[in-house]
Amino acid sequence: MKNWAGNIEYGTDRLYSAETVEQVQEFVKKQPRLKVLGTHHCFNHIADTTDIFLSVRPMDKVIALDPQARTVTLGAGMSYGQLAPYLHEHGFALQNLASLPHISVAGACSTATHGSGEKNGNLSTAVSGLELITASGEVVRLSRQQDGEKFLGAVVGLGALGAITKVTLDLQPTFMMKQYVYEHLPLSQMKDHFDAIEGSAYSVSLFTDWQNQQINEVWLKSRVESGAAFSPTPEFFGARLATKNLHPIAELSAENCTEQMGVPGPWYDRLPHFRMGFTPSAGKELQSEYFVPRKHAVEAILAVEKLRDQVSPHLLISEIRTIAADDLWMSPCHKQDSVTIHFTWKPDWPNVSKVLPVIEKELAPFQARPHWGKLFTVSPERLRSLYEKMPEFIALSKVFDPQGKFRNDFLNTNIFGA
Repeated sequence: MKNWAGNIEYGTDRLYSAETVEQVQEFVKKQPRLKVLGTHHCFNHIADTTDIFLSVRPMDKVIALDPQARTVTLGAGMSYGQLAPYLHEHGFALQNLASLPHISVAGACSTATHGSGEKNGNLSTAVSGLELITASGEVVRLSRQQDGEKFLGAVVGLGALGAITKVTLDLQPTFMMKQYVYEHLPLSQMKDHFDAIEGSAYSVSLFTDWQNQQINEVWLKSRVESGAAFSPTPEFFGARLATKNLHPIAELSAENCTEQMGVPGPWYDRLPHFRMGFTPSAGKELQSEYFVPRKHAVEAILAVEKLRDQVSPHLLISEIRTIAADDLWMSPCHKQDSVTIHFTWKPDWPNVSKVLPVIEKELAPFQARPHWGKLFTVSPERLRSLYEKMPEFIALSKVFDPQGKFRNDFLNTNIFGA
């Protein structure tokens, strides 16, 4: 059994699928060690185990939609692609989505997965309630309103606290969006006008291969109903408006990308880059990503750009996005507005593994935090120094899972220091 990209061969093929909370409780109680496996989308060993996997994928239904409270509660196996059309039909929306809608809500929130937009927090910031099964098989329910700090520690739980069975998300009224793409933004314009570029639409993504002193593509996602909707002009900071739908990697067909060219559509069909109906190519890429404080964005981007001759030969494309600060203990955006520099690599780990430490060294002065679900070589000591709430998180984990039933090599190495 492998992960989505095919770069990780899991340590076991043993898998138990649960359809009810009671089945999860019974199963967890009996196992000395286990891991919960989501949509297999992590590129590292964070979800791996040599013991046995628990899947809650069959638990993929909406449990309750509360129009008054503007919340939805769903089974932990549900993906954003399943949830979003349901919400839209009922007049609701989520604040943001990741670039792929195929990922599970629980898995994405547990690893602080994100979209873009300087006023939008990562996906876990929409969580207002969690139900999870602890190591003893007990059902624990946590909410933002009732559980304060404990809740803030549990949302980005990295799979260390227990098996999530339900998630409650905050909603807003549904909205329509338009998407425009511009090509060939001069790097000098990005440097001089970064804030204006990032603030020009609800969600902004910059794609670059780090060559030719330019940002290859700028994707602008704008809400239709807001008074400050983006009005396209032929030129945008020296970039020019695309005349057809584009893929982030210019050579590839845009058929599996969400509609561009200012064609209006529902939020869930514009916020991701890729359409739900198409599974993006599996096994053809590796991914790494680093979060830097927003105030250091331009310096950090230029630091990576200096490495272009080392980076580009192994790269498919890089994406630069903005995310608002949050209070979640293990979120890379904890207490800081952030910019992420993302690398989609060719599937060549021997070479990628050599270039990552070079990038990490350049980004170290900016206290860059790696994405929990992607490839990095940052040392465990360094990682622990980047998270001020790590000691409290470890203490919370021990309350929920005193014997380390939900731990694995990744967590023991990077979090628990075993």
